[in-house]
Amino acid sequence: MSISIVNGRLVDPAHGIDDTLDVHIDGAQVVAVGDAPAEFTADEVIDAAGCVVCPGLVDLAAGLREPGYEHKATLASEATAAAATGITTVLCTPDTNPVIDNSAVVELVHRIARKLGQARILATGALTRGLNGEQLSEMAALKQAGCVAVSNAHHPLGSTLVERRALEYASTFGLTVFLRPEDRHLRAGGCVHEGAVATRLGLPSIPSAAESVAVARDLALAETCDAKVHFRALSTLTAVRMLSDAQAAGLAVTADVAAHQLHLTEMDVEGFDAECHVSPPFRTLADRDALRRAVADGTIAAICSDHQPHEPDAKERPFPEAEPGISGLETLLGLTLRLVDEGVVDLPTALARVTSGPADILGLPYGRLQIGAPADVCIFDPEQRWTLRRDAMHSEGHNTPFDGWDFPGVVRYTIFNGRVVFRGTGDA
Repeated sequence: MSISIVNGRLVDPAHGIDDTLDVHIDGAQVVAVGDAPAEFTADEVIDAAGCVVCPGLVDLAAGLREPGYEHKATLASEATAAAATGITTVLCTPDTNPVIDNSAVVELVHRIARKLGQARILATGALTRGLNGEQLSEMAALKQAGCVAVSNAHHPLGSTLVERRALEYASTFGLTVFLRPEDRHLRAGGCVHEGAVATRLGLPSIPSAAESVAVARDLALAETCDAKVHFRALSTLTAVRMLSDAQAAGLAVTADVAAHQLHLTEMDVEGFDAECHVSPPFRTLADRDALRRAVADGTIAAICSDHQPHEPDAKERPFPEAEPGISGLETLLGLTLRLVDEGVVDLPTALARVTSGPADILGLPYGRLQIGAPADVCIFDPEQRWTLRRDAMHSEGHNTPFDGWDFPGVVRYTIFNGRVVFRGTGDA
C-alpha cells in the first residue's frame, strides 16, 4: 500500500525534526517527508491532526516466552501487545526453551514473527550454551542466523574468565554483548533492595554493591577485550556514575533502563506487593532520580520495557517466592511520556530513548523516518489520556503494578513495514 500521513506533528529525534510535516509511504519504505513525490497517489490518507507522528518504537529487551513457555505468553499475543502500543521492533531475550543458542531456534522465532507480521521480532542469542554460564555459544552461527546481539539474560556467568573469553569471542564477530550486571554472591538469594524497607518487612535483600561491583568488573573487561558492551537494566546511582566516567574515557559502552525503574522505588514494595518483585529490585529515590538524569543527558541512551509476562500463579505466592518481572510492553510509551509530563525530559528526548537511541546502540536502521527508511510509524494523541486496566491488556501476562495508573498518549495507529497493524478506537 501507499499511505500519506498528513497534518501531524512529526517528531524524528534522529534528524532533529519537530515540525508539522507530512510523511509519505510507498510499500515498505518512507518515500518523502513534507511534500509528496510527483505522481504519488496514496491508497490511504491518515489525518494526524492533533497527533504526534514518530518512528515506531524499538524495545531492546522483551521476554516473549515462545518457544517453551507458552503458558506465560506467545509470540502472537506479545506481538499484538507491541503493535497496540506503537512498538514495531522488539529484541526477544534468549531465555526460551529451548534456549536461543543455535540457528534452528533463531529461525523458528523469525519464521513465526514473519508469519504474524505485526512487529519486527529480532533475536538476542545466548552468550553461553543453554545459558549455563560455562561453555560459549556458537556466536558466528548465531550472527549468521540473524542474531543482533548476545546475552546470558538473567543467568550468571560461571566466572570472570568465562566472561573475558565471551567478550573476546563476541568482539571477533562484531557482536554487542548485553550484560546484566549483578554479582551473584552479593545477591545471595535477595529479592528487594537492601535498606530500611527490606529491614522493616523482613525480606532478604540485595545491596547496591551487587550491581556496582559487577559494573566495575565488566568495564575493566570491556576495556581489556576492546569489546562493545551494553549494560541491561541499570538500577543504581553508583552504576550510572561509573558508566558516565567510562563513556567520557572513550569506552564503547552503552546502557538501558527499564521504564518501571524510572517511576517506582523500594517504597512501592510496602504491603508485600508481588507485582513489585522485579530484578533488579526497585532502589531508593536517589537511585531513581539518578537514572532519570542519565536518561535526560544521554548517559543512558535507551528505555526498554524489560517485558516479563507471567501466568497469574507466578505472582500469587509469598513475595520472595513470586517470579520477578513486569508485563511491560503496553506501558513502555506511557511511562516514557510521563517523564515529559513530569518535566524530566522534553518530548523529542523522550522519544529518542525509545526510537533512535536503542536502534543506534546496535547499528540498526530503525527508529527514524528519513527517505528510504523502513516504514515503521507510531501515531499517538499526546493530549488524550488512558487508564491501564489489567483485564484489558493485550499481553497474556497481566502482571503489572501499574493497574489503574493514568497515562498520556493514546496510540491511534501503528504502521509496521508499510502496513497498518493497529488502529485505535479512540476510547481512553
